[in-house]
Amino acid sequence: MPDTSPAVVNIPGSFLQKTCTVVVVFCAIHLSVTVLYYCNTFEIFKNSFFVRNQQQQKHIDFNTVSPITETNAPFTEAEETKPKELEKCPETSPLLVGPLRIEFSQPVDLEESKNPALQEGGRFTPQNCKALQKVAVIIPFRNREEHLKYWLYYLHPILQRQQLDYGVYVIHQKGEETFNRAKLLNVGYAEALKEYDYDCFVFSDVDLIPMDDRNIYKCFSQPRHIAVSMDKFGFSLPYKQFFGGISSLSKEQFEKINGFPNNYWGWGGEDDDIYNRIVSKGMGISRPDGTIGKCRMIRHNRDKKNEPNPQRFDRITHTMTDNEWRWHKFPVLQGG
Repeated sequence: MPDTSPAVVNIPGSFLQKTCTVVVVFCAIHLSVTVLYYCNTFEIFKNSFFVRNQQQQKHIDFNTVSPITETNAPFTEAEETKPKELEKCPETSPLLVGPLRIEFSQPVDLEESKNPALQEGGRFTPQNCKALQKVAVIIPFRNREEHLKYWLYYLHPILQRQQLDYGVYVIHQKGEETFNRAKLLNVGYAEALKEYDYDCFVFSDVDLIPMDDRNIYKCFSQPRHIAVSMDKFGFSLPYKQFFGGISSLSKEQFEKINGFPNNYWGWGGEDDDIYNRIVSKGMGISRPDGTIGKCRMIRHNRDKKNEPNPQRFDRITHTMTDNEWRWHKFPVLQGG
């Protein structure tokens, strides 16, 4: 009877061991390759995400943040809050428009024409540049409310376009005594300096308005006569020594002539006296040309207690021999 039992094959033990070792090694290699592949894939994804983030951040910086400095150094809190120093305003303001239409036929309402750039007390300072001069505009005044409204209506926009750091001082003479224009100008000079370190002073009658904003209300190397071409005189200079209406002197020039005369009560004479003082100190008069220097005067009747001064011609002839103004500080609050 034939033998039907399964055949038994003898496999050497060393061969089985080698086979198992090969399989284990193969699995280890496969596992390492798989892990490496997934790590690389994650790194690629991470880098891609980082790049997108950087691009997005750069886009935000470009649109909403100030440009990065060349050194890429971060700003400190002090640097961020420190105000940027303004550059000086140009010698000729780019805001000037030239000839102006000045009309007095209709009354002006200052409430309806408010000037938002004007600070309390009639002060203005340019916001985009540093003004070249600090100017006090001084107006001698009494019983001219309607004239003052026109002056404020027209002059504030003009002075602001001229990019001046300025303040307006209306010096009012109370009571019914005879008017003294020059003495009020001296008072205005002294009072303005108590508030601010002005280096230029413009002395203006309340009834005169410039017809061209290129006629700058500032100081020059020589005392400046601003109202050189008034409609009252047919837009011409009435005589060479005329220094009335509107003029400007620097602080140094004003103190060099020891201020203005205090002894001219009534109308006339004080502007010629000032001219004599200027010339006697070796200075000259500067003026704009007749076109730029045009001014309009508001027509009015002469005020009471401001009649022509009958002593004005005699006082003018004594300007050069009066030692009071040459050797003593001008007495701004005293007569004589």
